[in-house]
Amino acid sequence: MVAVILFLAITSAFHLHFMLLAGDWDFWTDWKDRQYWVTLTPIVAITFPAALHYVFWEKFRLPFGATFAIVCLIFGEWMNRYFGFHVWSYFPFSEIWPATMIPGAIVLDVVLLLTGNFFLTAVIGGIGFALLFYPANWPMLAAYHLPMEVMNSVVSVADYIGYTFTRTATPEYLRFIERGTLRTFGGHSAWVASFFAGFVCMLMYFAWWYLGMLLTKVVTVPNKFKQLMGLKKDPRPSSEQLAV
Repeated sequence: MVAVILFLAITSAFHLHFMLLAGDWDFWTDWKDRQYWVTLTPIVAITFPAALHYVFWEKFRLPFGATFAIVCLIFGEWMNRYFGFHVWSYFPFSEIWPATMIPGAIVLDVVLLLTGNFFLTAVIGGIGFALLFYPANWPMLAAYHLPMEVMNSVVSVADYIGYTFTRTATPEYLRFIERGTLRTFGGHSAWVASFFAGFVCMLMYFAWWYLGMLLTKVVTVPNKFKQLMGLKKDPRPSSEQLAV
């Protein structure tokens, strides 16, 4: 029962955090571009895995905090896609599937298990988490580049989906991305964006590891309402009691 409550609590918090910060880039297939999607998604997704790394590793010596957090996120995303987008709004799954980050999370866990050091995990695992994001999702994106014939014209599967499910602003967004400055790096904008995301992921890992440490500290607060209710204050422990 405790495990189920923990799973649902992390799923809710991580899913809300991810949807607020990475929203449209992960909602729609045609927003999964080679620049902002590759940059933003790993940076937002490494937060909860870093915080859970501290809790699971420092408190219980369990090396699967990152994989557990990502599985919670993907479970929440699929519930959102199925009930909110597919059942409620009739969008096909080919237009709304969420990205996967499980390979990067496994690398984070393995580095922490082998080194036992959060600094090396941030440097090696953080970069690996960002660099593995694009290739891990490429098998799902590749099918959209296959050619097909529609009304005696050859188009890609992605183009045909765009013609069928027209949404405003998407074509303008893609034209803006394809003319971005990263296209000058030999056309390999995805890898340039991935290395930048890896650098930021290192910093985010440090910040959220420290946040996980702060949130697990036990702090007691004196009950001031006891005096208002006519009760006596808690006696302060003597120096001899503290020494014992």
